[in-house]
Amino acid sequence: MKMRFAERAANLRASEIREILKLTEMPEVISFAGGLPAPELFPVAEIAKISEQVLATQGQAALQYSPTEGFPILREIIAKERMSRAQVDVSAQQILVTAGSQQGIEFCGRLFLDKNDYVICESPTYLGAINAFNSYQPRYLEIPMDDEGMIISELEKTLEQHPEAKMIYTVPDFQNPTGRTMSVARRQQLARLAKRYQIPVIEDNPYGELRFEGDSYPAIKSFDDEGWVIYLGSFSKTFCPGYRIGWMCAKPEILHKFVLIKQASDLQCSSIAQREIALYLQQYDLNEHIAKIRQVYKQRRDLMLESIHKYFPATVKYTIPEGGLFTWVELKRDIDAARLLDEALQEKVAFVPGASFFPNTHHRNFLRLNYSNMQKERIVEGIQRLGLVLQRHYN
Repeated sequence: MKMRFAERAANLRASEIREILKLTEMPEVISFAGGLPAPELFPVAEIAKISEQVLATQGQAALQYSPTEGFPILREIIAKERMSRAQVDVSAQQILVTAGSQQGIEFCGRLFLDKNDYVICESPTYLGAINAFNSYQPRYLEIPMDDEGMIISELEKTLEQHPEAKMIYTVPDFQNPTGRTMSVARRQQLARLAKRYQIPVIEDNPYGELRFEGDSYPAIKSFDDEGWVIYLGSFSKTFCPGYRIGWMCAKPEILHKFVLIKQASDLQCSSIAQREIALYLQQYDLNEHIAKIRQVYKQRRDLMLESIHKYFPATVKYTIPEGGLFTWVELKRDIDAARLLDEALQEKVAFVPGASFFPNTHHRNFLRLNYSNMQKERIVEGIQRLGLVLQRHYN
């Protein structure tokens, strides 16, 4: 069968994380691979009541088509409550409801990228963004990171060398995969560079409200006075990912283009999902729910880091995230984490090899560990198993 696909179809690749998750569905496997929220924290009982109430009082509208921009009440709540926590003052007219922030990432690729255009990103960066952008056949300019996030002096050099670059993509809070957080000073500098070089910044922030200690940092967009920053938010990590509801925040003339893209893509997000989330946010305190999530995830992070310190070889390096879902592990250079995964699966433990998070360089001696979706005793057992695998290579 010789079907003639579009040229961009050649760049479609399976998500390495999704493929690994298929291997870890067996209950005996302790998986640190996915970026999954803890399902036991989903407010199932409250949602059951909300769902019944929505159908009883708004049933016909909830089951009908609705505006592409999103349910007006939900957009208003996002603008007033969620964006304000990022220290961004916007109106509902600057909010587009999307199918998770992942759809927002894909829309940015569709709006800005032509073949061989440059995307500037952190090194490493979110695998889901790489997969979304690759459909448009761009090239990548990787900016190294340190413990304060993207190194802005390196970014400025890159912008000087490549003023034709189309956009900057960043995950500033508890970055996926490293868990690092961009400092406030660098956020200010990044916003200034975007304005100076007139390049859009895609600020992807699904984890920002999951801070375990200290004060939350203002979003990069809070320092944006001309509209160069496009902010992506989501309820997936702070509420329930199964709803697939996120949002884009941008100045109205840019948002209008995203609305047209969404009309061509899927017309709208689920009417009933948007109304259920809106009613939940009106009747319950999401901030209180997020506080419970933070408490549980902090305990799991602490236990994972303690276990790594105890069971991994002493020379293994790892990040200490202040929030979010991940820690990033650096092994000695001669270890290929993909091959290590094969050994780890024999011990019934899984992780994500780090090479796929680098769009160009493909460093192979890194791996990502998730701590949010695993009970405490299985965190200790899983890290102990993985430590035994690592000891073979270090001894």
